[in-house]
Amino acid sequence: MNSRRPDSFDGLGYRGRDDPSFSGGYSGRSFNNSSSADLQHWVTTPPDIPGSRNLHFGDRTPQFETPPAPPGAADEAQSAAPPSEQLNRFAGFGIGLASLFTENVLAHPCIVFRRQCQVNYHARCYHLSPLTAISVMYNVTKTQGPKALWKGMGSTFVVQGVALGTEGIISECTPLPRELSHKWNPKQVVGHLVLKGLTHVVAMPFYSASLIETVQSEIIGDNPGILDCVKEGLGRVIGMGVPHSKRLLPLWNLVFPTMLHGILHYLISSSVQRLVLYLLRHRNNGSPNHSSTNSGMDTVQSMLDAYFPELMASFAASLCADVLLFPMETVLHRLHIQGTRTIIDNTDLGFEVLPINTQYEGMRDCISAIRREEGTMGFYKGFGSIVVQYSLHATVLQITKMIYLTLLRNA
Repeated sequence: MNSRRPDSFDGLGYRGRDDPSFSGGYSGRSFNNSSSADLQHWVTTPPDIPGSRNLHFGDRTPQFETPPAPPGAADEAQSAAPPSEQLNRFAGFGIGLASLFTENVLAHPCIVFRRQCQVNYHARCYHLSPLTAISVMYNVTKTQGPKALWKGMGSTFVVQGVALGTEGIISECTPLPRELSHKWNPKQVVGHLVLKGLTHVVAMPFYSASLIETVQSEIIGDNPGILDCVKEGLGRVIGMGVPHSKRLLPLWNLVFPTMLHGILHYLISSSVQRLVLYLLRHRNNGSPNHSSTNSGMDTVQSMLDAYFPELMASFAASLCADVLLFPMETVLHRLHIQGTRTIIDNTDLGFEVLPINTQYEGMRDCISAIRREEGTMGFYKGFGSIVVQYSLHATVLQITKMIYLTLLRNA
């Protein structure tokens, strides 16, 4: 079959420019010889369809195509582009990683010693000062090795994973909101707090197993695995597994103090974080450096304002919540550890071990017994370790900030 397409077909003038039967009143135009002003009258751009061409909100379709760049121009442009954006991404990742490492790894020895002091009702030294806490932590490390202060770290990650997974599943299966919007109402706040409380209740048996691993002395030679926390938590729920004494409190007696501590910790930390973040951003927006015309310093300051306010707000929120709820945490840990036949290190010297043989009947009886036998300061046993923990955290944040400033200024 012979093609009916003429040899001179160019897609523009055929059946409109050369064929008189289709021209009618149309005056033929030569698009090859027309000016750009004439072309603007005839050429139109397609409408912008939301979601087309992977456009972001507010972007428009480009009117003309960009001519292809010559070979090697991309490499030259990449080498000529300032490395501040790449450095900014790398620094943001490094800052977040440093903060996560400090909170979960570097601070773990302080958490271990703090919990041992909280559950040790025999202790004569309360370790309210960070100096005495560091001294005993050094003795424990010298006697049992560095591993003694990092015990139970894997189980703490398991508890965090269980809590996050539980919160996500409950929020997907129920109307309880996982996050609060800016236009929240009292019903959403109550539902959000109920979600947090249910999350702590589900993770409660695993938290008890993790607590035992963190305070158990290394001298007894028990080296639990990462999944042993899950096995012992499930065993405590169904009443099987490791034998416990008759002084073990049932889980339903631990529901209220665990839920109350978790909700109060979340409320305090969230409120302090929002307040500190608002104050830091308000100060940065009103500072003279923020409105200066020095582009280099503006870039450094803007990058600092993008990362460090949130880190400082999170640091202040965790510090305030841990300090304010320290007495309640002491009571909660003693209730969880009672009847589990746990042997801890002697926090007075760090060279011996002690059994835990408390007989509290509940939260109210525990508070009364501590106040009567150990005094008001008995609720703050091991407070010096929390000072060491957040001092280390603040030091790491400050060092990270200095390194970040140096890299940005050099770039």
